[in-house]
Amino acid sequence: MKTSVVFSSKTGNTQQLANTVAAALPKQELLYTGAPNEAALAADRLYIGFWTDKGSCNREIAAFLKQVKGKEVFLFGTAGFGGDAAYFEKVLTAVKKHLDRSNTVIGTYMCQGKMPQSVRERYVKMQASPLPIPNLDSLIENFDRAATHPDAEDLHRLTDAVKQTESR
Repeated sequence: MKTSVVFSSKTGNTQQLANTVAAALPKQELLYTGAPNEAALAADRLYIGFWTDKGSCNREIAAFLKQVKGKEVFLFGTAGFGGDAAYFEKVLTAVKKHLDRSNTVIGTYMCQGKMPQSVRERYVKMQASPLPIPNLDSLIENFDRAATHPDAEDLHRLTDAVKQTESR
């Protein structure tokens, strides 16, 4: 079975996941690894990685997903906000809406990803404003938790999820 790993990465988090996916796949089956490209569509199974934008995948991946037809698809992504399974499931549900019904989703994986330092600086600046929003402390705490992700445990769980699909 031919496979492709397609991803978009703004900060390097999703690329780190994509590299982990590619390393877990049998080399002789790997047809394509990289940014969305028509060449990836020649594979039977696509591992598609995204970064979270407004509760779904980024636009580049959304456009690519619409081109995918009749494939086995494994979706993986990173999100700066939230490390909780319910939030990740909500994002994945939104991402799946970009896929044609002829596809079969064979697996999913999401983890938290670090954000640019400018995000934290913006939160700190907002705290000094006359009317700061009430949840700024929790946003800063989330930013600090995200700073180490994806970590070794995230990558290990992703490898396990990919290997489960390969045993099918």
